[in-house]
Amino acid sequence: MARGKRRGEEKRGEVPLPSDEEGTILCVVRRNIGGGFLEVLCTDGEVYKAWIPGKMRRRVWMREGDLILFLPWGTPDKKGEVVHRYVRDEVRKLIDMGLITEEFLEEVVE
Repeated sequence: MARGKRRGEEKRGEVPLPSDEEGTILCVVRRNIGGGFLEVLCTDGEVYKAWIPGKMRRRVWMREGDLILFLPWGTPDKKGEVVHRYVRDEVRKLIDMGLITEEFLEEVVE
């Protein structure tokens, strides 16, 4: 392994953004349901059930109020999977870009 780079880590400084082509959405974790599922509130106002894939399950811990990148499956039961969990610095960059507001993040925590 190269020095300073961990397995599965993306290039530093690049924040994965939501894409209309891929169908990804920014969401905030409302609660942990259990069994590898989360209840998330997305920027489109919908509540989804998000599945944590195996490659993230024991490596990336998700708590209430965390901002995630979510890929809906397009099924009628409103399920999808977590693509990325944003760290504090990445959230600040998204707010500066105007993709998300601080009020949206605070709304879920209350």
